[in-house]
Parts: sequence; structure tokens; C-alpha cells
Amino acid sequence: MPKPAIIDCDPGTDDAIALWLALASPELDVRLVTVAGGNVGLERTLANARAVVGLAGRPVPVVGGSAGALMAPFRAETAVHGEDGIGGVALPEGPPAAPGLAADAIRDLLRAAAPDSVTVIGLGPATNLALAFATEPALAGRVAEIVLMTGAWTEGNITPAAEFNAWNDPEALALLFRLGRPLAMATLDLTAQAFVTPELVAALAARPGGRCWRAALSILRALPPSKRFGMRGFPLHDPCAVAWAIAPGLFGTRAVGCEVDCTSGPSRGRTVIDRWGRLGRPANATLLETLDAPAFFDLLAERIGSLG
Repeated sequence: MPKPAIIDCDPGTDDAIALWLALASPELDVRLVTVAGGNVGLERTLANARAVVGLAGRPVPVVGGSAGALMAPFRAETAVHGEDGIGGVALPEGPPAAPGLAADAIRDLLRAAAPDSVTVIGLGPATNLALAFATEPALAGRVAEIVLMTGAWTEGNITPAAEFNAWNDPEALALLFRLGRPLAMATLDLTAQAFVTPELVAALAARPGGRCWRAALSILRALPPSKRFGMRGFPLHDPCAVAWAIAPGLFGTRAVGCEVDCTSGPSRGRTVIDRWGRLGRPANATLLETLDAPAFFDLLAERIGSLG
């Protein structure tokens, strides 16, 4: 049976591709898409999420949420995603946003769900999810697994210490680790293995597909190469989290302990990941360590190519 799923996101170029992957995959029954600011401001991320879901032709409600973090404003990343959040790629206007607020919609869906049944996929700052669970923590019992694109066990990409999503709202992220539910992390170290080069984009462009696949290819062409990788290409972050939810056999994993640095210093947002059990504390996360990249990109092309 497909897994009931909530996707919380901040589209964002890679969020758009991740959403199409989720909506095209029979393993998931995506029942709600919630949106925060993050990669760009909430006005744009919400419009982008609506457009992505609309282009896929799926009747999934899209609900707006937090425009800022629990403790501070979000910092956008327009140098990567462009001022519009999707690299200047034009998408048709999507259906209107569903009424209400993201945290309320998350709680409503979970209240109606069976215990241990809902997969929660977080692709942006964790603010909407934290607000939902902080105000009704018993609803964590309805969650089968939380899957997050967040963190790093080595260096960050927004500061030397921190990954972008974790840095934008570390207090919210820390709350999710304290829920006591199964939680999987696709970190920067994992997503670096989903590495996109011009040669790969050219090969993917030879694969068949409809309007969503053509839009995904346009986004991949629009993304700038990463200085962290010598300008050779860029990592494709958010689809890795969705891939774990639909094809876990693509990954090698390790049970780890993780703590989030919520201080105000230069390490703010760092995910301290104890890969070798040096602290002697119980594991609270599944770390996605390795990825079968060729199979991952085959999955991406096959699934998104199947959309309209």
C-alpha cells in the first residue's frame, strides 16, 4: 500500500524536482504539501509549490506556513535558486493555495491518521513541522518516519559549520530529534553523491518525458555550478530524501546520535553526528551514508518522465 505522506518544503529548485519525484511515485500517497520561506521568501515558495503540484496534475492541497524561523528571520539563497526560487524557469500558475496555516493542516491530517502510519518528509527549514508538534506532541505517535534533507557530518554550505536548512532554524530541527520517532537524515555528505554535471544533464535530456520532465531539465540547466566542488557541477539535495522514502535499497545507512547546535556563535546550526558512537548515547537517527547515484538518476528520470 502507498505510504500516506506529508511533504514540507521551500521551493527552491531541488524542492521542485523532489516534489515531482514524490508525486510520480506509487510508493507514496502525498496527502498534503506545506510550505515555508527559506530558499526564497514565502510568497515565492508558496507560488512555486502551487505551480509544481499543478503542473503534475495532482489534486494535493498546498498550504502556506511560516515566513520566518522560530527565533529569527530566514535567510534566502537567491544566488543558487534565483530571485524567483526556481532558477528563472517559467511554470504555469498553479491552483490556489488551500486555506489555513501549515501547522494546523499538519495537525489535522495527523489527528485523522492511524498510529505509526504517516511519512513526514522535510525539505526545508523545519519550522512548520516544529510548530505542529510543539503544540500537540502526542501527534508524533501517528508518524511512521520523519525524513529530512538537513545537516552535515563534515562542513556546511551556508557557514563553515552548518547546512542551509539546519542553520535557518536549528531550534525547530532540534525539536524533531526529541520527538522519539524514527528519523532519517540526508545530509550534505550524502547529497554530494547525487552530483550533477553538464554531461549528466545532457544524458538525462535524452530520456523521454512530458512537461514535468522538461521543466525539471530546465531547472537542472539553470542551476549554477558549486564553488565547493570546483565549479564542476552541483549536488542535487532534496530528491535524495524523497528517494529514501520510495527506494531505500539505493542507500547505505548507519544508526547515529545527532545533536543540533542552537547557540548563537559560529557553530549555530551544526549537526553534531556521532557516527562512531564515541559519546556512548543511544542513536536517534538513521544517517544515509552512501547512494547508488546511477540508480538514483535512473529513478528520477523514470518517475518524473512518467508525469504529464
